[in-house]
Parts: sequence; C-alpha cells; structure tokens
Amino acid sequence: MSNSIISSRASLRGHALHPALIHFPIAFLLILIVTDTVFILTSDPFWAEASFWLTAAGLAFGVLASLAGAIDVFTVHIIRHIVAAWAHAVLAVMTLSLTTFNLTLRLGDNPGELINPWGIYVSVLAGILIGITGFLGAQLVFAYGVGVNEPQNSER
Repeated sequence: MSNSIISSRASLRGHALHPALIHFPIAFLLILIVTDTVFILTSDPFWAEASFWLTAAGLAFGVLASLAGAIDVFTVHIIRHIVAAWAHAVLAVMTLSLTTFNLTLRLGDNPGELINPWGIYVSVLAGILIGITGFLGAQLVFAYGVGVNEPQNSER
C-alpha cells in the first residue's frame, strides 16, 4: 500500500473527472436490471422504453468516464505499473462492450422484444462486472491514492 498522491491528469480544478463521472453509468446500468425485471413481470412497454434509455445513458456516460480514466492510465506513468489499474480497465472495456451489445438488443420498433431472456442476462452480467470493476477502482483510490488530493492513511 502506498501513502503517496497519484494526481489525475483528467481533472477539473484539481478534481479527478473519472471518479466524478463514473457514478452515473453505474447507477443507470444497475437500475437497468430493475427496469428489465419489472418489464418481464408486467409486460408494460413503459419499462422496456425506460430500459432502452437507461442502457443508452449508461453507455454514453460510461464512455465519458472511461475516456477520463484512459487519460490517466496512459499519461500518468506510475498508474501503468499497478496491476489493479489494468484489471480495472479491461473489465470496464468488457462492461462497455456488453452494454453496447445490450443496446443493440433494444434497437428497433419493439425495445422489449429481446429483454426476456437475452437483455436481462446481459444486464445482470454487466451488473456483476460493475461490482468487480468498482471494487478494483476503490482499491486504486484507497490503497494507491489514485486521483485523490490527500494521501490515504491505511492505519485508520
């Protein structure tokens, strides 16, 4: 564990953008599991439409957050030496790929047509990957001090 500061290059007034942006796609894609489930239980097209927009917004904000994270990985030398950073990045790309696939399942005149079973399967798998990726992201912040303004004290 490190007590050093690893500043973010993708920041606004000293605040790292990746940790600020990542909450949006996480929320959208986890709520997607709920809206898919409600659609399967009720067959109400409102929930299929909500799922479509949550998928689209989750993908858009995920790409924005990933760009900020990629800037840090490729421009801050010390981050490239942290294995958890690469694992976090690979899982994030996998999650965005699944989300892109999930969005394509929902395109067309009937966005609910493929929610049961494929859409819900992909949504749950993406949710699991989000949990693992988030755990690794938290490790980068709390164990290595990536993107924080003050060193983290591991003896708290």
